Amino acid sequence: MVPVVLGVLFVLVLTGCNRQSGGNITFGTEYQAVFMENGQVFFGKLQNAGSPYPLLKSVFYIRQQVNPETKELRQVLLRRANELHKPDQMYINAGHIAIIEPVAADSQVARLIKEAEAQKPAAGQ
Repeated sequence: MVPVVLGVLFVLVLTGCNRQSGGNITFGTEYQAVFMENGQVFFGKLQNAGSPYPLLKSVFYIRQQVNPETKELRQVLLRRANELHKPDQMYINAGHIAIIEPVAADSQVARLIKEAEAQKPAAGQ
């Protein structure tokens, strides 16, 4: 009896995983927060959220910085395109995503992203 119950549970788990990976997930907000298994959090415009490798565009992340004089800790939103290889997007292995949440349009994160996007130089500059 126990092997049958375990087998049914196994099939249900696999079916649920397949349905999630093939589903079409949409958000009513312009930006999303993608929380990874390893604790990293990325913000941006998520496409194909139900696919095995969703695409995140306009990628940002938060870093903590310490003011050396006051020792004050503050959080700074940084554009991912500022790295040496200048990435403008990233494909994410959906198997490593823990949570996806909408970023409210009136949130500080959305406001900071919009400000950074407004300062973004035109392509080719």
